[in-house]
Amino acid sequence: MNILVINGPNLNLLGLREPAIYGRTTYTELLAMIRAWAADLDLTVDFFQSNHEGALVDAIQSAYGRYDGILINPAAYTHTSIAIPDALKAVGLPAVEVHLSDVMHREPFRRLSYTAPACEITYYGLGPEGYKKGLEYLKKRQR
Repeated sequence: MNILVINGPNLNLLGLREPAIYGRTTYTELLAMIRAWAADLDLTVDFFQSNHEGALVDAIQSAYGRYDGILINPAAYTHTSIAIPDALKAVGLPAVEVHLSDVMHREPFRRLSYTAPACEITYYGLGPEGYKKGLEYLKKRQR
């Protein structure tokens, strides 16, 4: 089973950006954790990160016919993008939304997710473990 892991804006700065909120795990460390969890689940993962909304849409569209599911942390675009959920709906792949922080207990604008309706489930506030939960969900879904 092949999963595309997509990370949105500023996630490349993990470990530096507001560590009290997002933790001290770096982006490189996060990818290594996801790779290890995927291997344990007998999943193959590829990664894509961009700070640009259109590039994220392009990555989602390119997943069609190549991947069995998408694990996405749209970051700030969660609360602003219509194009990202439209792309997720268009490709029709099972998708899981992940957020490192507990967006429901932060600023009010972060409580609205335009992406969630295009995803089967959302994990938030679990730190990196949310990605593990997302991989486990996609694996169980394929059985």
